[in-house]
Amino acid sequence: MYGEEYALATIHTITPEQRRELSDATEKLGRIFHKVVRIVQQAPDSLLLELGIPEAALGAVRVLVSEDVPTLIGRFDFASTPDGLKMLEFNSDTPTSIVEAFHVNGHVCEQFGVQDPNTGMKQHLRDGFQRLMNRYAELGYRTEEVYFSALDWHEEDAGTTKFLLQQSGIEQAQFVALSDLRYYEDKLAAYKSFGDEWELHRIDVLYRLHALEKLAEECDEEGFPTGSHVLDLIACQRLAIINPPQGFIAQTKALQALIWNLHEAHEFFTDEEHDVIHRYMLPTYLENRFLGQSSYVTKPIFGREGGGVVLRDADGQAEEQDAEEFYWEQPMIYQQRVELEPIAVETLRGNYDGHLLWGSFLIDGRASAIVARVGGKITGNLSYYLPVGVKQPD
Repeated sequence: MYGEEYALATIHTITPEQRRELSDATEKLGRIFHKVVRIVQQAPDSLLLELGIPEAALGAVRVLVSEDVPTLIGRFDFASTPDGLKMLEFNSDTPTSIVEAFHVNGHVCEQFGVQDPNTGMKQHLRDGFQRLMNRYAELGYRTEEVYFSALDWHEEDAGTTKFLLQQSGIEQAQFVALSDLRYYEDKLAAYKSFGDEWELHRIDVLYRLHALEKLAEECDEEGFPTGSHVLDLIACQRLAIINPPQGFIAQTKALQALIWNLHEAHEFFTDEEHDVIHRYMLPTYLENRFLGQSSYVTKPIFGREGGGVVLRDADGQAEEQDAEEFYWEQPMIYQQRVELEPIAVETLRGNYDGHLLWGSFLIDGRASAIVARVGGKITGNLSYYLPVGVKQPD
């Protein structure tokens, strides 16, 4: 991908117990995030702004679509540490690695003759899309015109979006490039060609592999704030989006700081939920409580693919940091540092000593496919994809 080796021609096996724990942690954390998101949706604007929600999106994120799940397609990222699984972040707005987990992994497992940990889980995607579409219809939304959108020149984003369109089971759905979306006469429309003719078509439901924090800032060539107007359509319930708008609250890493703060104060959660937070989450704050005490990580609240991440020692000195240019201007969270599991893999260039990051999908509230990536101490956009199989008992 992008001229670099991406998918490794090998397979990494895990035990059935390891597979079950990834699922168990995913579902339990999903319930905790949903519980907090529902409260935050009803909180004053000041709290939403403190969590990093853009002002233009305040109305949109208050729209309640799903009453029992935080998002439709989410992915928790985990490190496997000597102290067990530790959740690093929750990608609940625009997660990727979907094709690798739900499609490619099965083919590789078949080739190697091992059990696929993701068998049958494409159906989770279809079931989730159908349930959300039905929910939008119940809420009175129009659902006739459905479009899936991404950057058409971006191979990964466009491929992921078209794959999800195929799996959604929405027969009338079509793909449209982000560049062909128009805000027109107080609605969102798709600019489509029919032979030599171009027409605007109303959009009722939009799946978009395009982050809401980016949408909040976007203007057209004349400076018209198209993004904030689209967010207003969502707030007024004139446009349905997938993932649903409440998923954006779960996306901000500042929410992890809020959850940890409530956990430390032993408030809001049940004893069982406190146990889950203690077991799987890491101390995370909006201010630096680690300086002079222990090593830590700084992360931008809406960073993706390791962007803007810095690994620091107890004195605050950077030991490793992301080399890309994006996300540095965002507010940061401070999180206890844990090391990703070391792993040696074979690549086209020879053996590579890397670090293993686990992704575990939460689809419509239930644990689903898993995916593994191998890279540096910070897992970047071009880290290797490592297929995964399940060991059979002897």
